[in-house]
Amino acid sequence: MADENPDKKKESKAKKAAKPAAKKEAAAKKEPKAKKAAAKKAEKKPAAKKETSAKGKEKKADAKKASKAKKEPAKKAAAKKEPAKTESKKSSAKAKKAPAAPPVVKASARYVRIAPRKARLIADQVRGMHIEKARALLQFSPRSAAQDIHKLIDSAAANAENNHDLIGDEMRVASITVDEGPTLRRFRPRAMGRATPINKRTSHIAVALTPVED
Repeated sequence: MADENPDKKKESKAKKAAKPAAKKEAAAKKEPKAKKAAAKKAEKKPAAKKETSAKGKEKKADAKKASKAKKEPAKKAAAKKEPAKTESKKSSAKAKKAPAAPPVVKASARYVRIAPRKARLIADQVRGMHIEKARALLQFSPRSAAQDIHKLIDSAAANAENNHDLIGDEMRVASITVDEGPTLRRFRPRAMGRATPINKRTSHIAVALTPVED
């Protein structure tokens, strides 16, 4: 038994000495693999960086396109507004070049003691006529409203001569309007103690004269 123990001890020592050598060999074998793996990772990283940079560039290009797409409608709207401005300038230039409108001479009579319905019958006949023809028609009209309208037209002609330095006999009745004024309410006694209402209507008459175009 004493002889066997030293042999076993020697074998165990040999095994122990062999284990570090095996570990070293395994480590030596693993080192190239680890280096290769690290090299592969290093190769992959630049590719990933390139991919990310390419994606970033694509995103930037998309953002630029979107901004351009947003700006285009604004540019179109501005382009549309510019012709409008030019048109407004042209219209203003035309308005400046256009001849001045003929002067309008006005005269009015308020609270005329005649019903508006009766005065409108004469006003419709005179509207748009030359002043001399209107005077002739009113002079020989049997209606009572003709006298009031005749006076009003003469007043408008006098305003044209004195205020606007125009010739009163060369005017035209551009417009004549008859509006209803306040109504005077009166009553008349009737049979059996009753009272009948009487409405005395008034009118507001307005005349506008313009020079006759040559």
